[in-house]
Amino acid sequence: MHPILAKIGPLYVYSYGLMVAIGFAVATLLAYRHASDFGINKEKIIDLGMVMLIGGIIGARIVYVALNFQYYIRRPLEIINLARGGLVWYGAFIFGLIAAAWFLKRNRIVFWIAGDLFAPYLALAQAFGRIGCFLNGCCYGSAAPPGFILDVVFPKESILRYPTQIFSAVALLLIFAILRIWQKKRHFNGEIFLGYGLLYSMKRFGVEFFRGDNPRILYGLTISQLISAAIFIVCLNLFIYRLLKWKSSLISA
Repeated sequence: MHPILAKIGPLYVYSYGLMVAIGFAVATLLAYRHASDFGINKEKIIDLGMVMLIGGIIGARIVYVALNFQYYIRRPLEIINLARGGLVWYGAFIFGLIAAAWFLKRNRIVFWIAGDLFAPYLALAQAFGRIGCFLNGCCYGSAAPPGFILDVVFPKESILRYPTQIFSAVALLLIFAILRIWQKKRHFNGEIFLGYGLLYSMKRFGVEFFRGDNPRILYGLTISQLISAAIFIVCLNLFIYRLLKWKSSLISA
């Protein structure tokens, strides 16, 4: 575990923040590079990325603080301390989505097209973030059984744990590769974005079974699994609706 990668004078370089920043920069750069393939003005991509980043960080922190309210009500100044992590992805996703929808509407950019452009790179950025989680020691796994060859031991612990952060990072890289291939063969607007929602929610639902930091709140499921199930159902219905709409347009044409 290396939460602090370097110290430059009075400044600390935190691994989690650095990996999130690298993921954001790479995702925005790749979206900028391919924006013209989707008929989107490249100059709007950087602004859109910043709007999504700010909205996402605010949302991710709000949800994390809400889930750990008893801790932060006693330490209110800790709410603004992001150095040690403490962000919930679904909070970032929902608030970032709202911020993006606002920006896209103001700039007359079709939401579904922008979503298809960004979706693969969003998964890639998340992969960087999960590596940051591993270095930081957050989002850790539950105790692994003896003999499990991929277990890890964090400092000041004697428990062998599942490296859930690495599981997530590898799965997200696979999702990125799938979406990039799929992106070149898309048929209707929103196909890749909704595909991302389906793939990510399945990935998160599965990995949560190995997480050791999230409490089980209903039928042995975590809050993230319940949200994942809801997002999967919504995305699946929207995907089917837009697919049928596209097919009907071909018939009528």
